[in-house]
Amino acid sequence: MKVFLSENNVDYGTYTFNYAVYAMKESQSELTEIYDKGFLPYTGNVTIENELFYLARSLRVDLENFDDTSENRRVNRLVEPLAINVEVIEKEKFDLNSPEFKDFCAGYINERIGEDNMSLERWDYILKQTTGTHIFRFTNSEKVLGYVLAAINEDLVHYWFAFFDTEYMRTHSLGKWMMWRVIRWSKENGKKHIYLGTAYKPAALYKIRDHKGLEFWDGSKWNQDTKTLKDWCQTDLEVKEADRFKLLAEPNKFLKTL
Repeated sequence: MKVFLSENNVDYGTYTFNYAVYAMKESQSELTEIYDKGFLPYTGNVTIENELFYLARSLRVDLENFDDTSENRRVNRLVEPLAINVEVIEKEKFDLNSPEFKDFCAGYINERIGEDNMSLERWDYILKQTTGTHIFRFTNSEKVLGYVLAAINEDLVHYWFAFFDTEYMRTHSLGKWMMWRVIRWSKENGKKHIYLGTAYKPAALYKIRDHKGLEFWDGSKWNQDTKTLKDWCQTDLEVKEADRFKLLAEPNKFLKTL
């Protein structure tokens, strides 16, 4: 992979010079290294031909330390009456152009995500990326209840994009159950980590509260301090005077941990 930096905001008052950090994937064999360094797939510009990743406060589960929480068990009890079957299908063997799949995803995008955040053109672009390797399909005897696009290799799973029948969102917490079920599948199938996207703002707190074995990329390492992560999520929308390092009360103590 190739890493490059793109200059962003400048604040001479605090000597803070921001750079966005990107990685360009050169082969599929690099996926474990890319995710392990805190990168996640970037698909915000559909004209970019290379597969890019951005460095962020990524969230993952160390599956060696994962076990079901009381919340996981509660949600599973809610969903049990639906008798859901889970299939894991290689993307190259899945019909991405089937009307059933396209209409299901388009309906979810229209209802839950919005065209401004996820155009159908962008979704087609994402599906063409080689990073996404598998489709989880959730069905029962009556209909399809959801899909998840995932990246899977011998080490990891990235729970990338999820689409589900919103009829069951409040009554059965179907979205939460699907995430838990893919985490459980990842552990059962010998993976080391499952990546759950970014962890920013209060909206991400449900991922942090619900699962054991969590770690987040703090800029230099995978950090298991979920209390700090929750505090950061709660204050992400506040304007900060400088970067987190400059705001530390004891910077020397921090530097000794590096």
